[in-house]
Amino acid sequence: MAMVSIKDVAARAGVSPGTVSNVLNRPAKVAPATRERVEGAIRELGFVRHGSASTLRAGHSRTIGLSVIDIGNPFFTEVAAGVEDVASDLGYAVILGNSAGSPDKEERNLGVLAEQRVRGVLITPSGEDPARLDRLRERGISVVLVDHPAHRPDQCAVAVDDVAGGRAAVRHLLARAGNGVAYVTGPLTIRQCAERRRGAAEALAAAGLDPGSLRVAEAAAMTARAGEQAAADLMADGLPEAVFCANDLLALGVLRALLRAGVRVPDDVALMGYDDIDFAAASAVSLSSMRQPTYQLGRIATELLLDECDNPAEHAHQHIMFQPELVARESTQ
Repeated sequence: MAMVSIKDVAARAGVSPGTVSNVLNRPAKVAPATRERVEGAIRELGFVRHGSASTLRAGHSRTIGLSVIDIGNPFFTEVAAGVEDVASDLGYAVILGNSAGSPDKEERNLGVLAEQRVRGVLITPSGEDPARLDRLRERGISVVLVDHPAHRPDQCAVAVDDVAGGRAAVRHLLARAGNGVAYVTGPLTIRQCAERRRGAAEALAAAGLDPGSLRVAEAAAMTARAGEQAAADLMADGLPEAVFCANDLLALGVLRALLRAGVRVPDDVALMGYDDIDFAAASAVSLSSMRQPTYQLGRIATELLLDECDNPAEHAHQHIMFQPELVARESTQ
C-alpha cells in the first residue's frame, strides 16, 4: 500500500498542504471547523506523519519532557495529568522520566530527552545544581521548573509556598497539642522537605515555643513503608502529642503503624499530612492535610513552557507561587 502524504490529506480535506501542516504542528492557529475537516481526512486516509523526518527538518520534535522525582507519589501522577492534558490539546506528546531523587539518574534522563530533540522540559529537580538545566537551555531546549521556585529572572517556574504550608500545618496541630510536635520527613536534601520543616519551626516560635523542640524523624524515602518505620522509632522514644508529615504517603504509613499499636488518632496523637492525595480522605481515619493545586501546577507549567517554545520573542518569564490550603479531617479533630 502506498504511503499517504500530506498532499493526499490536503486534497481530501479541500485545503492547502500548508494548512494540513499547521493542523499537525500548530493546531491552535487553525480554525476549529477547518481543523476538524483535516483531522477527519487524516483518520479516513490513515495518514501517519513521518516523525523523524519532520524532527530533522525542524531541529526539534513535537514532544516535551517531564522529569519528576517520584512517579510513585500520587502528587506527581496528578501533575503529569495536567501536563498531558495541555500538551495533547496543543498537539504535543510527553516523555516521562523519573529521577527517583537521584541527580545522576536525572542527568541521564535529561540526556535522553536532549537526544530525542524534545521541544522543552518540565522538571522538578532532584537537587539545586543548575548546571544540567543550563546545558539544556544552551541547546535551545526551553526549561520550566515545576513545584520548585526559580532563582533567576530568565526562567519560568510554578511552585507552592512550602514554608507557609509547614507553618499552617503545625499552627493547626498546636491547637490540639501545646508541645511535643514531631516532623516525619523524607531526606532534608529535598527542598520541599526542608522548607516544610522551616515553616514548622516558625509556627513553634510564633507560639512562644522553642523551635528546637521539634522532633525530626528523617526517613530515606517519602513512602508509606518509610512512614511506618518512622512511627515505630517515635513510639520507641515516647509518642509526641502531634505528628506532621512531609507528605500524605508518610502520614498514611504513620497512621497504619499507630492504629496497629493501639494508639488512638486523634485522641492520643493528632496527625497531619501534606498534598491531600485521594487516599487521604479515604483512609481508616480520614487524614488532615495541606492541599496543593497539583493538577493546576502541571497545566500552568505546560502552558508557560509551550508559550516559550512557540512564541519566544513575545514570551514573558513568570514565577508563579501558589498558597497551600489546609484541609481538616478526623485525624486532627
